[in-house]
Amino acid sequence: MSEISYKQEVFRKLIHLSSLWMVCAIILLQNYRMELGLFFAICCILNVIVERMVVLQVPIITPLYGFFFKNMLRSNASSAKWVISGSPPVWAAAALATWLYPTAAGASALAIMLIADTAAALIGRKFGKHKSYNNKSIEGIVAFNVAGILCMVVISCFFPATHSWVYYLIGALGVFVSSMAELFEKQLHIDDNFSIVIINGVFLTAGLMLI
Repeated sequence: MSEISYKQEVFRKLIHLSSLWMVCAIILLQNYRMELGLFFAICCILNVIVERMVVLQVPIITPLYGFFFKNMLRSNASSAKWVISGSPPVWAAAALATWLYPTAAGASALAIMLIADTAAALIGRKFGKHKSYNNKSIEGIVAFNVAGILCMVVISCFFPATHSWVYYLIGALGVFVSSMAELFEKQLHIDDNFSIVIINGVFLTAGLMLI
């Protein structure tokens, strides 16, 4: 896996944050959850197909994909050892968050992943001086938790029913657990773009049930 520059990391995370439109869609189209989840699932499948076509050096697709994303990929895939990027797990997580969790929990879980993961990566690389496990920094872990909790609180503003210390407490616990899943991503063999959403969705749904 190749290390990209900090500038490239910033551009990469801007693309990551652009997926916040999915959070808006989950909130605004909550009466069409099945259809929206199906749309996310189809996009996930198409994304995987395109990435496979890139690995197989399909004309037009491969150079076009490389033009937009080559400098933002951390590793170069080959047909012998193909690993999907972080994009399909985002689509998959969005689909499951839409289908499985209440709107407040699903939207918050997806937003937490997008924002907290971005904060951890950028702050960790820029200011991380104290390394923990898997070459992740303490500063990055703290940034993840702070950003995740703030994100949860902001999203809750759209859902008055979530205004409870029980919901916030359980949600904060979910953010912490998901930060550990991100920390041990290599050992878990689960893309953190997926695991963070699933974990937070479970905790936030539990919080809603206990209010």
